[in-house]
Amino acid sequence: MSDDELSRRSLLDLFREEAQTQTRTLAAGLLALEATPTDDATLEACMRATHSLKGAARIVGLPEAVDVASAMEDCFVAAQHGLLTVDAGRIDTLLVGIDLLMAAGDASAPPLARDVVDGFVERLVNGGQAATSATSAASEPPAQLDPEALLAASLASVANVQTPKEAAPAFPEVLPEPAEAAPEVEYETEAAPASTPTRESATQATTATARRERDGDRMLRVRAGTLDRLLGLAGESLVESRRMRPFANGLLRVRRAQGEVLAALGQFNEHHGDALGPDALAALAAIREQVSTLGGQLAERFDDLDRIDRRGTQLAQRLYDSALECRMRPFSDMAHAYPRIVRDFARSLGKRVRFVIEGESTQVDRDILDMLDAPLGHLLRNALDHGIEDPDTRRLLGKPEEATLTLEARHSAGKLLIAVADDGAGVDMAALKRAIVARNLAQADAVATMSEPELLDFLLLPGFSMRERVTDVSGRGVGLDAVQNFAKAVRGTVRIESTAGRGTRFVLQLPLTLSVVRSLIVDVAGEAYAFPLAHVRRALRVPREAIEMLEGQQHIIHEGRPIGLVTARQLLGANGANAVVSAADAVSVLLISDGTGHEAALYGIAVDAFAGERTLAVQPLDARLGKVRNVAAAALLEDGTVTLIVDVEDIVASVARLVREGQLAGVTRGANTAARERKRILVVEDSLTVRELERKLLEKRGYAVTVAVDGMDGWNTLRNGQFDLVITDVDMPRMDGIELVTMIRNDPHQRNVPVMIVSYKDREDDRRRGLDAGADYYLTKGSFHDEALLDAVHDLIGEATR
Repeated sequence: MSDDELSRRSLLDLFREEAQTQTRTLAAGLLALEATPTDDATLEACMRATHSLKGAARIVGLPEAVDVASAMEDCFVAAQHGLLTVDAGRIDTLLVGIDLLMAAGDASAPPLARDVVDGFVERLVNGGQAATSATSAASEPPAQLDPEALLAASLASVANVQTPKEAAPAFPEVLPEPAEAAPEVEYETEAAPASTPTRESATQATTATARRERDGDRMLRVRAGTLDRLLGLAGESLVESRRMRPFANGLLRVRRAQGEVLAALGQFNEHHGDALGPDALAALAAIREQVSTLGGQLAERFDDLDRIDRRGTQLAQRLYDSALECRMRPFSDMAHAYPRIVRDFARSLGKRVRFVIEGESTQVDRDILDMLDAPLGHLLRNALDHGIEDPDTRRLLGKPEEATLTLEARHSAGKLLIAVADDGAGVDMAALKRAIVARNLAQADAVATMSEPELLDFLLLPGFSMRERVTDVSGRGVGLDAVQNFAKAVRGTVRIESTAGRGTRFVLQLPLTLSVVRSLIVDVAGEAYAFPLAHVRRALRVPREAIEMLEGQQHIIHEGRPIGLVTARQLLGANGANAVVSAADAVSVLLISDGTGHEAALYGIAVDAFAGERTLAVQPLDARLGKVRNVAAAALLEDGTVTLIVDVEDIVASVARLVREGQLAGVTRGANTAARERKRILVVEDSLTVRELERKLLEKRGYAVTVAVDGMDGWNTLRNGQFDLVITDVDMPRMDGIELVTMIRNDPHQRNVPVMIVSYKDREDDRRRGLDAGADYYLTKGSFHDEALLDAVHDLIGEATR
């Protein structure tokens, strides 16, 4: 097989992977459109998917697939503008189009017949009805789309036997939408060799495998969920190892106390020894000897414990670092496909380009690496199509006919920087201003006063394009919007730098990994919350007298700009929403923003105190809990304390809602009122996430909460205290919730305590079993996202204070 044939097959492999991803989005979207044909979001997702496939097919040289994807894209665009309806007939035809696109990427199948493609296009134009007998064949899958063959191909793609994991889509247009209940992704500890049904590739795979076996570096497939659990457990082990230090310090204090006792006995002997008889002196000497021996034993045990602590902490840290390293891959794993793609695309545009990749060994988180394909595809396409001039123009400008396009990856200041730079014409600022005004995005007077960075930010807006004519390559304003969406999704930023006549540079500033996040820990009503530093502009101590009222709302002035002030207690539902526990003369304020532009809105969040910066291992919330308002994830601090990581976009939306409803509370200037006695609730739950979520939810409402880790622990805690309510799970080790409820009802001292069961089990038999045991209320955990739990607690015991 020649080099050209191998390259052709490699590009088809890339297209096939792209098609598998995008057609899943299309299929899900078409089924959704069958119920709601005018859903704008679904139409947009389908349009982007077909736009991506059109671009990819054009690059790999599949003209029939280009025509199919282009016709489908035009259909979705027309539907977006209300020119047609995606009805059942068109959906049937569009599904046939998906089959055609999948078949186009199958190297083992014959190429698509032109009459089949023309028939499909004509059928789609006619609303799913065949206009002529010649095109009626398009209503059925063509001969090469035999249903059994398609099923076998689908099963092969799901099994992931013949497609290398590291293969990247050629020029993906958008980030693929995550499908619900998608199969769990498998990661690889090394790039897997391609396993195509050819003798040459089989030989290469065997050679590569033998080389890895010889080097002792075998490749293994590991499920993403397994790797995430491993990283979570490694993080917890690191936290647990650090809890040994306080115990060692406690033992040191016991050792010091023993020394003080020994010294006191010596002083007693010195001052009162003459008054003691021989027997008493002998007894005192024996006691001093025993205490001294005990001191020696304590010293030995403390030294042993200190060694165990240091070794355990070091091993836990190494385990965590190794687990985190398993998620990292070199940038080259994704970038290796780009040189040929850039070359072919540049040739198709009649341009000469020298493509340079810098930082191929830079380590990147697997998840970020997978997600980078689409935005980098857009940026490279943008540079080739918009930025770089053709050779004749460059020669007239005194530039080399061959342009330079650079893709760079590096670590800087704890961030991953990805840059795409060209030496082309740069952004035409005058044309950009005209486009902004023409699209009614800003008034001409305002545009004239904007700085260059502010103007360049408009390029990232949805649907914005400086092209007046839509082509196969660009003009729909899809690309840079997808880059911006990707950056926001991973808590990163996009920066554009441009110099007229010298080129443009796009810089993505991204977190090194999605598994850890650098955060500022704050105290809110006695609870620790983490604000990702990517969204924190500044942490301030604001004098109370500097808080001003502006149009009925509290503001502070920062760098000459009024910033609205909101209490974190109100946003997070803490008790005492309008109180801030801080020094009498100042308030701790975080300036946050959910945007990346120069004019992004800033919000001042008043917190009780700052607790410092931490690097946190992200622990996702249980998916069965649904979306918890204003909370993105959880993490463990060094002392084992659970902290919730704030969802800044949710926080901003909550501020807007409170402002809209006129319910924004202010920062209290007076002293806090004395706290009344709070009602006590015992939460019995073996899941750390659920247990902490229930505790925080109840404490924010003002209740005093004690937690127990299982039924036995809960029963012992209940007998040793006074509680107004017990909330328990059902499935727990040692003693389940039903047994706990039964014991409570059989105990004369506890039988009158109200009991609520909160469980994932929502069948009527489960509910009846809990109520028959004596529970007063049965609630399912799926209701946590609303006020159901708090309403049920209020129904049983009333307000939080007596």
